[in-house]
Amino acid sequence: MANSAGSVDAQWIHGVVQKYERRLVLYVSRIIGDVERARDVVQDTFLKLCEQDRQKIEGYLSEWLYTVSRNRALDVVRKESRMVRLAEGAAGWQPSSEDGPTQRIEVDESTRLVLALIAGLPDKQREAIRLKFQNGLSYRQISRVMDLTTSYVGYLIHAGLNAVREQLNSDDVGPVARIPGPSRRATP
Repeated sequence: MANSAGSVDAQWIHGVVQKYERRLVLYVSRIIGDVERARDVVQDTFLKLCEQDRQKIEGYLSEWLYTVSRNRALDVVRKESRMVRLAEGAAGWQPSSEDGPTQRIEVDESTRLVLALIAGLPDKQREAIRLKFQNGLSYRQISRVMDLTTSYVGYLIHAGLNAVREQLNSDDVGPVARIPGPSRRATP
C-alpha cells in the first residue's frame, strides 16, 4: 500500500515542480539577484515539500511554496550581507512572435521602462507588485507570504502602481510611455 501512496505523492510532487519551478526561480532570483543561487533555493523548497504532509498544505500550496522560497532567499541575502540585483528583463520576458518588429520594439521599450520604474520602488512595494502581477497571487496570499495584513498589501500595490504611473506620465519619460490613469496630467 505504501508503494502506491508513494507513487501518487511522487506524481503530485512532479506536477507541483512542473507548475511552480520556473515562477519560483524568477521570484527568488529577483530577491537574491542570481539565477543559479535562486535555483538552489527553489530546489531546497521542493525538498522541504517532499517532507511535508500533502493533506496539510494542499489547500494553500502556492502560499506555502512562495513563503518557504522567500524565507530561504532572505536567509541567503542576510548570510551574504549583500544583494546583487538581476538585470531587469534578463530572466526571460519575451514578446509575442505574432507582433511585428515595430510593435515588439515598442513593447520591449515600454516593458523595460516599467520594470526599471518598478525596480526603483521601495522593497516591499516592489515585492508585492511582483507577487501580484508576475506570479498571480491574491492579496490574501501575498499577505501570508510577506507576513503583512491584506489591507497593507493593497496599500503597497496601490501606492507602487501610482508611483509608476506618475513617473510614466511625467515630462521626463516622454509621450511614448504615457499611460492613462487617474493621476495623468493634462498636456498643454
